[in-house]
Amino acid sequence: MPRPTVLTLLALLAASALLAAGPAPGQAQARIDIDFWHAMRGPLGETLERMVAGFNASQTRYQVKATFKGSYPETMVAAIAAFRAGNAPHVVQMFEVGTATMMAAGAAIKPVWQLMKETGTPFDPATYLPAVRGYYSSADGKMVAFPFNSSTPILWYNKDAFRKAGLDPEKPPATWPELRAAAQRIRAANAAPCGFSTAWPTWTQFENFGAMHDIPFATRANGFEGFDAELLINAPLYVRHLQFLMEMQQEGTFKYGGRDAAGDSLFPSGECALLTGSSALYGRVAREAKFAWGVGYFPHYPDVKGAPKNSVIGGAAFWVMTAPRRTVEEYRGVAEFFRYLGSAEVAGKWHMETGYVPISFTGAQYARATGYYQREPWAELPIRQLTRTLPTKNSKGFRLGNMPEIRVIVYEEIERAFQGQQTAKQALDNAVRRGNVVLRRFQQTVGQ
Repeated sequence: MPRPTVLTLLALLAASALLAAGPAPGQAQARIDIDFWHAMRGPLGETLERMVAGFNASQTRYQVKATFKGSYPETMVAAIAAFRAGNAPHVVQMFEVGTATMMAAGAAIKPVWQLMKETGTPFDPATYLPAVRGYYSSADGKMVAFPFNSSTPILWYNKDAFRKAGLDPEKPPATWPELRAAAQRIRAANAAPCGFSTAWPTWTQFENFGAMHDIPFATRANGFEGFDAELLINAPLYVRHLQFLMEMQQEGTFKYGGRDAAGDSLFPSGECALLTGSSALYGRVAREAKFAWGVGYFPHYPDVKGAPKNSVIGGAAFWVMTAPRRTVEEYRGVAEFFRYLGSAEVAGKWHMETGYVPISFTGAQYARATGYYQREPWAELPIRQLTRTLPTKNSKGFRLGNMPEIRVIVYEEIERAFQGQQTAKQALDNAVRRGNVVLRRFQQTVGQ
């Protein structure tokens, strides 16, 4: 065995002295971990995780650990299971239709207003867009979740197809009769294989359609005033609109594009010249469309008094979860994370990089100051649509339990109508009847 040299012995002594003395003055303490489960994959997930890295680099006290947990439903199931096991994440991302379910979770979540108050973290709900703030607030106006990725449905249209059909490419249709007339011109000129389609049919053609025409989707202020709400989507205006779409389908100007985001591809591919879809479709349109495109407001019926009102958001929010051994300092870390995400700069950059609407006025002001709306004028239209009126009871949002299941029921019934198996009225009567069974089951689950 070789004998240690003098230099080696000195190095060992120095190391021993350091260990005995503990951390040197100014040496960083161990960070407090904050577990964050999200449901964003691909480019959006990468952008989100860069923001998390930005927070971690902005301070030395907390370390947010972001983990992709699958789709929104998968993330919800995982979070519930973790809570039951006593090790829920500090923060979980949940889609907007899961709001009622999360609120009914009781002690499993800590409302954002309470988090900010208990930790003494500055938080001004008035800086958030009313349509965003209202969706994630309790009936008494207190914000229960932290809004993050929000979008709203708008009209996407193909300017090249408009020119080919002899339509003004700078004037998108503003009403449903104008949209139908444009789709007829496009098909007559064979300017596109399909005149009009829609993505997210339940979100756009029922939930937002009702909000913008100021008619209830359900009783009890769409569920905000109690879990004993009942669906109202078999009201005359909903039936009229479904009948309108069925007639367009029969004349060859409307194509049913499928459930949820399945219809998204019909616009950037050039197949359909008009599409009602999420404002967050921007990234895909900018990347894939090989034609000039524009956006317009979501159409309305001009004979409906008071229409159009503000539209309703989609997307997701961040919820704070509780756990038996969670410390005050951990909650303080969550509050600091939210304060970072809600800053004008971070919220503005998220909006500009992803196409989601800004969740706050300050985020929009940041984007405006950078000249973003001069470079991308389309991006201001969704904000104007969301803020054109103050939210009413019918345009504030939805607080209905098991709403993902209700959406599936609506899909099943309108698909049978589009296939000629039932009338518009029968389809929506069936959707109401079946949907109300789901609502009563949820009501029993939460004990009300």
